[in-house]
Amino acid sequence: MEEFYSLQGEGYHTGEAAWFIRIGGCDVGCTWCDVKESWDADLFPPVETDKVVAKALKCPANAVVVTGGEPLLYNLDYLCEQLQVQNSATPQSSFSARGRFKVQEITPPQPSPEGEGVSPLQGVWGHHRTSNIVNRTSKIVTTFLETSGSQPLSGSWNWICLSPKRDWPPREEFYTISHELKVIIHEEEDFGWAEEQADRMNPHAHLFLQPEWSLREIMLPNIIRYIESNPAWKLSLQMHKYIGIP
Repeated sequence: MEEFYSLQGEGYHTGEAAWFIRIGGCDVGCTWCDVKESWDADLFPPVETDKVVAKALKCPANAVVVTGGEPLLYNLDYLCEQLQVQNSATPQSSFSARGRFKVQEITPPQPSPEGEGVSPLQGVWGHHRTSNIVNRTSKIVTTFLETSGSQPLSGSWNWICLSPKRDWPPREEFYTISHELKVIIHEEEDFGWAEEQADRMNPHAHLFLQPEWSLREIMLPNIIRYIESNPAWKLSLQMHKYIGIP
């Protein structure tokens, strides 16, 4: 759907520079979503995954954030492999779908006559015949996933942020492998649901509450009071919106 360089605006890594890859298509469709234009994957033309990776590798920052929409509607194995192929070793904190969870089977588009795998940016396919990326930098790329957990895991990730939705709870495996839980607070009932989600998370996960943007003036004071009474939680704000960056 789009690619851009900015600062991370939410959660644990707020303020850190990163290259963002936003993938179109969403199966959850929250009523308060602030990127509703990402829901319909058909609105975005196909883009070669190798070109997506090449742009990411030119970015000064090492962090690459894959977000959506819901990026796990598509197989992200190839994308992650190519982003990380120059890494001498994947950090131990990285999680891989291979050998642990069933990877979603998706039929890839037909390769072009030149033998290049073609994939839509909104669905970065994990099945390619060849890679044409050249002139890689020597930097170590770290991959970040933003997901609702609605689909099986694919790809290899150094950091997974789970942002579950009440109308479509995440798959069980994400409670074990996610580094961060970020719950959007839209109404008072969301606090109880956030605690239910936190109880299922692994003990090392960081816990964040974030006000839904359109109701931030109403919900932010409530979140502050809640965190003061429940200090296991931290506050997440959409910093990028406050300072006017993507």
